Amino acid sequence: MKKCGAITSGGQRCQRIIKDSEDYCFGHDPTRAEQRKQYASKAAKAKNAGSELVQIKNRLRQLSEEVIEGKVPTAKASVAAQVLGYYLRATEVQMKLKAQEEFEERLSALENL
Repeated sequence: MKKCGAITSGGQRCQRIIKDSEDYCFGHDPTRAEQRKQYASKAAKAKNAGSELVQIKNRLRQLSEEVIEGKVPTAKASVAAQVLGYYLRATEVQMKLKAQEEFEERLSALENL
């Protein structure tokens, strides 16, 4: 088994196994730097969507506490929770579509190797 020829930031040789026709793993191959950059950008966007979900969950928690404390009428809280639920569902669908697109792009890239 052939291993990547790169030296890690810790000064050790990379331990990733590669194809015989390659010199570096995906993470160290200089010809794939742009592809790594694109993947990192997509990961950052996905992370932002995750933080949005956290904000919605926090708002729902706060809303439930306000109802329990009598600060918000149950009817208004119910409508607000429904709207936030629709928003969560739309965000979930959007995230699934992005994941599917990314998967298709990766699969296409692998098929073109």
